[in-house]
Amino acid sequence: MTVESKIIKYLLNENITLSTAESCTGGLLAAKFTSKPGISKIYKSGFITYSNDSKIKHLKISPNTLKRYGAVSRQVCAQMCFQLHKITKSQLTFSTTGVAGPDGGTKLKPVGLVFIGVYFKKKIYVEQLKFGPRLSRAQIQKGTVKECFQMVSEILNGL
Repeated sequence: MTVESKIIKYLLNENITLSTAESCTGGLLAAKFTSKPGISKIYKSGFITYSNDSKIKHLKISPNTLKRYGAVSRQVCAQMCFQLHKITKSQLTFSTTGVAGPDGGTKLKPVGLVFIGVYFKKKIYVEQLKFGPRLSRAQIQKGTVKECFQMVSEILNGL
């Protein structure tokens, strides 16, 4: 059984509600969840907040935080999953933001820099990922989704 399947089975068994807020993965994480039978019992919402305006409008991300740190930052990723929890009341929320490439990278924020966030049991967890510059956009997106499941697996195992 894959990590994804184990996580989803656990969430279903424990009746833990979840929602996703995605930027660089563009709905891929939501698609992974919603491809599983029975997920409608616990999956509440999925937001694709690709632009800064969308992050502000739908997730109530602070424009000051966006201006100060940029969309691809630990701070924005943390706000995304926390605000998503406040909006949806989901027990578990995920957020992704990053530079999937092939363009858009800078010296400070190169292609392959991604932040993933998880809110669970009143705690916010954020991980920074650095994918290699030779990976394709699709590989970075798929790798990010895989890391989301790995991260939540570690969080759940640590309880």
